[in-house]
Amino acid sequence: MSTLEEILAPQIDLTIDGLKRKRFTPDPISGKHYSKITSVISSACKRHGYILERAILEQLKTCPRFEVWEDKVFHVTDTAEHIVDTLFGTPDRAMQTTTDYSQQGHRTLQLDAIVYDRERKTLGAYEIKRGAGLHDSGKRRSILRDLLCTQVLLKSYGVQRGLEVAEAASRVIFYYGKCSIKKPFCLTAQELDDYFGWPVRDAVERFNEYYRKKLFDLLLNFNAPGQASNG
Repeated sequence: MSTLEEILAPQIDLTIDGLKRKRFTPDPISGKHYSKITSVISSACKRHGYILERAILEQLKTCPRFEVWEDKVFHVTDTAEHIVDTLFGTPDRAMQTTTDYSQQGHRTLQLDAIVYDRERKTLGAYEIKRGAGLHDSGKRRSILRDLLCTQVLLKSYGVQRGLEVAEAASRVIFYYGKCSIKKPFCLTAQELDDYFGWPVRDAVERFNEYYRKKLFDLLLNFNAPGQASNG
């Protein structure tokens, strides 16, 4: 079985290589050098979201009592949408509401991590975000709608996969703590270990540090104005 390093380090290296080759348009005020740095850092932050997703997913897979996967085509049915319309004012009610899952949904969601705990018979679905800043009101509403739709469908989804599901819960992980939706539907990095009953954060931070070092090394190799090229 591949170690986390064997899985994630090559992905981070490819990300850095892509940043190194990234094309950009110089800003009239910033100039070529600082425009390049700004462009690379902006892209690095966006691509970091994917690295977080993979790090959390792969670390959860190391827990022997978990079955872990991702689903890029989780179907949302019209019935689920109609139910959620009635729950927006009191979203906590979604925890006690279920409806049948069907692959005939009119739209799909991407679930970054789905975790089935074989011992506790619990099923969790997670969207993973950096959480370094708050979203605007429209995006917050969209995030909450997607979460509630997942919540009311999740138990049936698990049963259709042949799982015994005593409890199902949908959550959004805002890793760096800027939560755009309220409890109990959000998690932060500090809460992950206790929530899952398995060490998650230290492993994720190990790859965050690896990515950070690679990014800083890349930035330090950019020639400052007036410096000669290294080749």
